[in-house]
Amino acid sequence: MSTVAHTRTRVAIVGGGPAGLMLSHLLHVAGIDSVVIDNRTVEQIETTHRAGILERDSVRLLVDSGVSDRVLTDGHEHEGIALRFGGVSHRIDFQKLAGASCWLYPQTEVFIDLHRARTRDGGDVRYGITDTEVTDVLDTPTVRYTDADGARHEITADLVVGADGSRSICRKLVADPHMYYREYPFAWFGVMVQAPPSAPELIYNRSPQGFALISQRTDTVQRMYFQCDPGENPDDWSDDRIWEQLHTRLSGADGFRLKDGPVLERTVLPFRSFVQSPMRHGRLLLAGDAAHTVPPTGAKGLNLALSDVRVLAEVLERAITKGEDDALDAYTDRALARVWKAQHFSYWMTTMLHNSSDASDFDEQRQLGELATLVASEAGSTYLAEGYTGWPHH
Repeated sequence: MSTVAHTRTRVAIVGGGPAGLMLSHLLHVAGIDSVVIDNRTVEQIETTHRAGILERDSVRLLVDSGVSDRVLTDGHEHEGIALRFGGVSHRIDFQKLAGASCWLYPQTEVFIDLHRARTRDGGDVRYGITDTEVTDVLDTPTVRYTDADGARHEITADLVVGADGSRSICRKLVADPHMYYREYPFAWFGVMVQAPPSAPELIYNRSPQGFALISQRTDTVQRMYFQCDPGENPDDWSDDRIWEQLHTRLSGADGFRLKDGPVLERTVLPFRSFVQSPMRHGRLLLAGDAAHTVPPTGAKGLNLALSDVRVLAEVLERAITKGEDDALDAYTDRALARVWKAQHFSYWMTTMLHNSSDASDFDEQRQLGELATLVASEAGSTYLAEGYTGWPHH
């Protein structure tokens, strides 16, 4: 009969991406031990390209909590974005309108910083595991799994946190949840290209052919997206076909032209809006994509996850060190107040900039009217600047 290795901890965290690691780090700072597990390997997480924009307060959280200053040295501060429609770009000046910036700093780099910090501080983080199950969340949460060598483990905790992404196993343990969905009839075709930057800041482009987003990564590698059908097969698209789409959508009377080069990576990213409530069941709490997802248009996904764990670290500290279990009761409402603001902002950005296959001529002109009103209005532009750089935490 095989032996099961037992561990006792205050907080078991299922999911070792940025949300789970940030929570573990914040708990460590508060003197609370935790164990983090993830079925992916460190290498898999480090090489999966995802979000690239951090809000002002996400940057502050990384720096002020002692995770890393690298976001300030290797990241790129962006003081605005360009909204492009009708072949003309209109700059939204974040600093002028909201007194804030955002930072271009890929999620893979955030993970690297957090993993180094937990390793530096002796954190108990376990990757490459399988057969994970979570039980007894109403009483004494228990997490069982098999490690890479085939050995079985059991972790007993006071509380368990599901930070295990959009395919969360922990989410399914919440009894009688209310689930909110919004499906979208389009996806993003994402490419990583070997080329110099085409612009110093992100370009959000709306054209008759569909949406496009021009982002940056390094001096030689850029990230770009364009609206496509969710059923598209990326292997069917040659480099020339991809660049034809991007050049057509970004062309305009101002003569702007993208700088192109070899396509290094291509993928189709379907997306939707989703929220599950409550975010707590017994001694289980959810954070990040396990509880909610947003369309990528508003650059909110990673920032919402970090916001969740900022609140969660506080309520867990109160519950564990002060015995204030009522703090756990308040978590859902506190977290969802920001989630729903971000859902609205992401939905607004998405519907304003994307084309719908069943749109009428009226819809087309109304959409252009909305964009023209937005860039001509200081109040409208300020709303976009405040939402994009992130609302203050209270």
